[in-house]
Amino acid sequence: MSAHEHRPTRRSLIRAAGGLSAAMALGAGSVLATATAASAAGDGFGLRIVDRNEGDPRMRYYRFATDAVGWNPAVNVLLPDGYHTDGRRYPVLYLLHGGGTDQDFITFDRAGIRAWTAGRPVIVVMPDGGHAGWYSNPVSSNAGPRNWETFHIAQLLPWIDANFRTYAEYDGRAVAGFSMGGFGALKYAAKYYGHFASVSAHSGPASLRRDAGLVGHWANASSAAVELAGGTVYGVPLWDEARVSADNPVERIESYRNKRVFLVAGTSPDPVNWFDQVNENQVLAGQREFRALLGAAGIPHEWHEEPGGHVFRDYMFQRDLDGIIARLRKA
Repeated sequence: MSAHEHRPTRRSLIRAAGGLSAAMALGAGSVLATATAASAAGDGFGLRIVDRNEGDPRMRYYRFATDAVGWNPAVNVLLPDGYHTDGRRYPVLYLLHGGGTDQDFITFDRAGIRAWTAGRPVIVVMPDGGHAGWYSNPVSSNAGPRNWETFHIAQLLPWIDANFRTYAEYDGRAVAGFSMGGFGALKYAAKYYGHFASVSAHSGPASLRRDAGLVGHWANASSAAVELAGGTVYGVPLWDEARVSADNPVERIESYRNKRVFLVAGTSPDPVNWFDQVNENQVLAGQREFRALLGAAGIPHEWHEEPGGHVFRDYMFQRDLDGIIARLRKA
């Protein structure tokens, strides 16, 4: 692994799902002041702040109570240099973490997001998405509500626009993610077309059904093991087919038209790491399928096949970030 790569640990997730067969493996001046006061009083788009830290000049932290999720999810909001003095509005990137019991809203802060974004005119929002929430409202849960899609799209997004100087419009937002978060980015960009003008998947799967539905089955299996106490995202033994189709990037090709699309996948998974091999092989194959369909439809997209396996490549993220800023409305 090069110095530019950060490998999120998956051991805890693999242990939790260890009984699964190999065939299932894969893995928004005055407006701000008014809105902040309203949120503090509990009026926050279904969100109530239960913990916060606004002492860091760039990184703001909030934890919320919400009926959408049965525990109190958090979010880091990384502000650009000069935000507190320039009075400008900024575009927003929603950056989604991958799956695993060690992955959460501080994943990218640990990896170096402050340095990567230094001097760049964009707000970066990094929310909790569950250990294996798959950026979805699941078909079933035995662990209480785990409606991550509702939390992110119906609650957090308008809360951000109300509490920060953003462009609350299509050309003001991008969504990106790694692994499970890359899938979430592709899914959100398609299902909520008018919300995001740019979408990026860094080692994110783009096809739920290929190879007898490996990715879809992995979403079910991993969510059952570490997120939903036996419940599933898509339902078993028979999938909720309409839900799968609504979430499946390769079945939503026209929803990527007039968006900036950025894709990264690894070409050489770790030969001694079974999970890495199966995971990134599926990612690569699914992204190739997705790219072919985009190309056939005449939809521009940027893609990269990079050496290595299922890792987050910060050098590719910085290239991606420059493209995101170029695509979105200027600060």
